[in-house]
Amino acid sequence: MRIGTLTLPTGAVDRDAEQLAAGVRQWVTSPPLRALVDHFGGAWPDGSLADVLVGLDDFSARYWDFRAGGERPDAREPSFDPHTVALVLDTAAALGLVRAVPPSREAYAHLVVLGGLAHACVRRVAYAAHLLRTGPEVTGEAAVLGSFRPLSEVERRLLADAGLPPCATEVDLLDAAVRRLFGVASPADEDGHDAGHPHHSWSSRTYRPSGLPPVRVLAAPSSEPERRRAHTADTQRFWAGHVRLSPGDEVLCVTAPIYVPFQHCDALRTLALPYGCGVETVGVDPALPDVAVLPEPALTAGRYLQEIRSAIRSIRALLV
Repeated sequence: MRIGTLTLPTGAVDRDAEQLAAGVRQWVTSPPLRALVDHFGGAWPDGSLADVLVGLDDFSARYWDFRAGGERPDAREPSFDPHTVALVLDTAAALGLVRAVPPSREAYAHLVVLGGLAHACVRRVAYAAHLLRTGPEVTGEAAVLGSFRPLSEVERRLLADAGLPPCATEVDLLDAAVRRLFGVASPADEDGHDAGHPHHSWSSRTYRPSGLPPVRVLAAPSSEPERRRAHTADTQRFWAGHVRLSPGDEVLCVTAPIYVPFQHCDALRTLALPYGCGVETVGVDPALPDVAVLPEPALTAGRYLQEIRSAIRSIRALLV
């Protein structure tokens, strides 16, 4: 799956372990990533591919982690000189975090929309609606995956400024976006469990827009509820169990270009490997008027470094 000058680890149904490892190795040991590490004063880690990933994880924690364990909206923005900014942006493009690439297949079993910050939720649902109306064909369902993460004050102001209804959580916003962008008023099927705490609770609402596949809005519980909210891998696993994902199913995941490498590798780990399905991950095309419901915030060098680190960590988890 080529999205930059490099190819991401393959999500093809007929992949084998050698093909997957080759894709990981090409991305991880690529000259652009090596040059970026060198620019920030790092020595390239010695040893096996696993050893290199451990070293890159440790290095990126020191120099490219601006979240400090918090949510993405709370990350600090570092100040870099123009040469560093240019290098980071060029590296991000080479690693596949910049350019949107359309789906490569004419048909998929399922389309999966990954949740995120407020603007991303709306833009990704809008892009999914565009794809379902214009192609490729989806023979199963469209799944919109999120959690009960409370929206920040910044996100709530963004919705208000855009004239969108107020929402308390990520899944509330995803549900509102589905209703608006698919023209549906109420779910045909609804299920869930309120455990009294958002990390333990889940919900599922399935809409049936006219002439389109069913659209399910799903909020997953956390696999580590005592420590954190549900993250991307939790939502993917939870959805796979609900939809009864089968070997050979082709799954198209929709996110933002900046998150494609990290979330593609998460999908390989949580969907492709355990279920024997195919996975392709694409980013929202910002040139489409359909997705201009909410503007995309500026993508800075700091944000790209943070998500290069996320990709490193996701690849490391994939190989464990």
